[in-house]
Amino acid sequence: MDSLAIPLLILLLVVAGVLLVAKLISQRTARAGSTAKAQAPLPPAERARAAAGKLTEEEHRRLYALIAQGQAMAAIKLYYEASGEGLRASRDAVGALAAHPQPFRSPEPEAQERDEEDEEPQRFPYRYRAIASKGDVTREVSSNMLNDEIYGRIRTLAKSGDVEGAATALTRHSDITMKQAREFIALLDD
Repeated sequence: MDSLAIPLLILLLVVAGVLLVAKLISQRTARAGSTAKAQAPLPPAERARAAAGKLTEEEHRRLYALIAQGQAMAAIKLYYEASGEGLRASRDAVGALAAHPQPFRSPEPEAQERDEEDEEPQRFPYRYRAIASKGDVTREVSSNMLNDEIYGRIRTLAKSGDVEGAATALTRHSDITMKQAREFIALLDD
């Protein structure tokens, strides 16, 4: 009987160890599952916007150059290294960026834009002329509240599909009506 006690004790310890490991694995899986459920997948356009926000201007330019050249693996690797996300998340982000191209937006101008909305637009000592044309239709906006930087932001808003935001910004920095601003923005829609 003593000869069976030691192997039986070893067997009980092995079974207890296996049960403990199984319990730890199931708890880890449950935590990962609850985290995945809490993070509902974003629609592709929002995923692309969020992914573009994690890139510097240089990384953004290089990533889109790789996408344009059809080098998906290199683009995924670049995003993986730049963002620090996992490989699957990087693959999904690059796919969303390819399907829904995003202009580069630096974080500082957004905060600056919010501040500018509360203030009266700055008046410059010169009149800036912005001209847009499509076919036989040409529109011009001339204002001393516009400059290259502001007009560039308006064009970026228009190209990204935020027509109302671009028209609002244009009316804010010029003396034209919202209808005229929408007509002007529609000509930028190439």
